[in-house]
Amino acid sequence: MNIIIRGCKIEVTDAMQSYAEEKIRKLEKYLENGENASATVVVKIHGHLHKVEVTIPLKNVMLRGEEEQEDFYAAIDVVVDKLERQIRKNKTRIQAKKNKEGKDFSFNFIDDSDIEEEEQKIVKRKKIEVKPMSEEEAILQMELLGHQFYLYKDSEKDKVALVYKRKDGNYGMIEAE
Repeated sequence: MNIIIRGCKIEVTDAMQSYAEEKIRKLEKYLENGENASATVVVKIHGHLHKVEVTIPLKNVMLRGEEEQEDFYAAIDVVVDKLERQIRKNKTRIQAKKNKEGKDFSFNFIDDSDIEEEEQKIVKRKKIEVKPMSEEEAILQMELLGHQFYLYKDSEKDKVALVYKRKDGNYGMIEAE
């Protein structure tokens, strides 16, 4: 696997690079033609936290994970675990899609028959009245409800919009066209 590691506001040492390469190479066993795949690792510093972002573009699938930890090595460990879980979780979906569409891509898996896979399903449905309001009112409503997002109708643009709380504490906005 071709692994590209770069730092943003941090110099990536040889020890960091070899550790990251060692951990990410463990994912090769899950990938068909894993030796021909490439992975991009970006290491950033946010205050005292190390943020590690790993992206592995494959033929028809994009694997991506990110993690923030106080220690770079812990962040690499967690992000590789996340990617491994992502592969396992999507195993049946990807195989079903491959069989349905006849596309030529797959993951090679170790025997994980002892691991129970939980089927994800919708467990609750809710109908809401989308009320017209400003962005500020929507943020206030979201905070009052203690939710991470809030759907509303933007009174200025007369379009449905969604405001959400980002990991960095700021807010994001998704607007319908």
